[in-house]
Amino acid sequence: MVDRTQVEVLYDVDEMPPLREAVPLGLQHVLVMVASNVTIPIIIAGVVGATTGETAFLVQVALLVAGLTTLLQTIGVGPIGARLPVVQGTSFGFLVIAIPLASEYGLSAVFGGAIIAGIVQVALGLTLRWLKSLFPPLVSGIVVLVIGVGLLPAGINLAGGGAGAEDFGSATNLTLAGLVLLVTLLAYALGRGIVSAASVLIGLVAGYLVALPLGAVDASQIAEAAWFSFPRPLAFGLSFPAAAVIGMSVMAIATSVETIGDLAAVTKGGAGREVTDRELSGGVMADGVGTAFASLFSAMPNTSFSQNVGLVAFTGVMSRHVVSVGAAFLIVAGFVPKLAAVIAAMPSAVLGGAAVVMFAMVAAAGIRLIAESRLDRRDLLIIAVSVGVGQGMATVPDVVAIAPEQLRVLLITGIVPAGFLAVLLNMILPGRDRGTDSPLGATIAPDAAILAGEDDTPSRRHTDEPPRTPQP
Repeated sequence: MVDRTQVEVLYDVDEMPPLREAVPLGLQHVLVMVASNVTIPIIIAGVVGATTGETAFLVQVALLVAGLTTLLQTIGVGPIGARLPVVQGTSFGFLVIAIPLASEYGLSAVFGGAIIAGIVQVALGLTLRWLKSLFPPLVSGIVVLVIGVGLLPAGINLAGGGAGAEDFGSATNLTLAGLVLLVTLLAYALGRGIVSAASVLIGLVAGYLVALPLGAVDASQIAEAAWFSFPRPLAFGLSFPAAAVIGMSVMAIATSVETIGDLAAVTKGGAGREVTDRELSGGVMADGVGTAFASLFSAMPNTSFSQNVGLVAFTGVMSRHVVSVGAAFLIVAGFVPKLAAVIAAMPSAVLGGAAVVMFAMVAAAGIRLIAESRLDRRDLLIIAVSVGVGQGMATVPDVVAIAPEQLRVLLITGIVPAGFLAVLLNMILPGRDRGTDSPLGATIAPDAAILAGEDDTPSRRHTDEPPRTPQP
């Protein structure tokens, strides 16, 4: 049974808010993820020496594919798709493999290897039903916690102006980030209904508007962008060198672990319940299909975005249809480069002010999952070793410099070693209570309750309207 007092849900998974609310709430998701989504194609373009036109094309398809693959998650096709408020976007995880591949073999190898990686992820999604006992709340919570903690440095870097920026840590950048954070918190604490739910959007817009007169917005890229452009499939071709197939397939395993954590976090943080078997399997398969599909449009591999998971937990808007509205914005931006340029021109410091809260909310969702365990000395030992080793390797990557390249790439993610150690220690340490070790925390219970005619969906709302009567 779901404890209704755990979380305050503004809109449940299958509820559609009025359009006047759904539009700003969906746009909020876009603004939270768009900078990360377009950064990776820009980096890859620089590695291969792409022209300005080619770089613009890579950014354009990144937006288009993110919108289409997000719809695959929120709406779903058959068994594919979690049907949860999960936003898909360009994966940073694959970047460490894509850079050397692009340098050595060109972009065609990156996209060819990504197709195979997508197939690997689909296979993992199909087998999760048999691997589900490996991910009780303790293990899932550790993975989610490491994801959130690992993202915090990225949020702080953004708040400072972006790692490597000439004005990093300047008074202007810190002021913009602080303004966004302050406005977000005020809107959340003092606002009601849509104002509170769209507090991140309000903070981002306020920061953007203040950044304009300060000269922090690069308007040149907006002026140069075209008004309409249709992306051409297979613009860079496909090739399948062994290094690309092996490297991208191995990285697919790492990103699947992250996706498992994101799915567990979005249901726990947004709805106060465990992720079901079907949601878990469908979400990982959608990750794989999205990654393979992205390659056909010369877009980088896609994965679930943790910052948007944090946004769901922060606002309590669990509606997948809101995220679908955001996906529609991304698709439109993929055909209108001018609009994409306006969004992409958002200063890093502005995004950083919101990112710090979003990433920390992911970590908080992990803590909530961990708290469901009894937390005796055995559990505390598993947490200490898994988080300590995993996050330690991510913080000091040189400690595994002697490892083979493919293994080193997995270790420095932090997520893979933490998840592996959590699963292993939970299996081998004595004292495991098999009677309460159901997958991801008794995922069968919600479905059984529904079949029994009970409504376990959290329905408390941060609005003036009374709770709606559950429908049979």
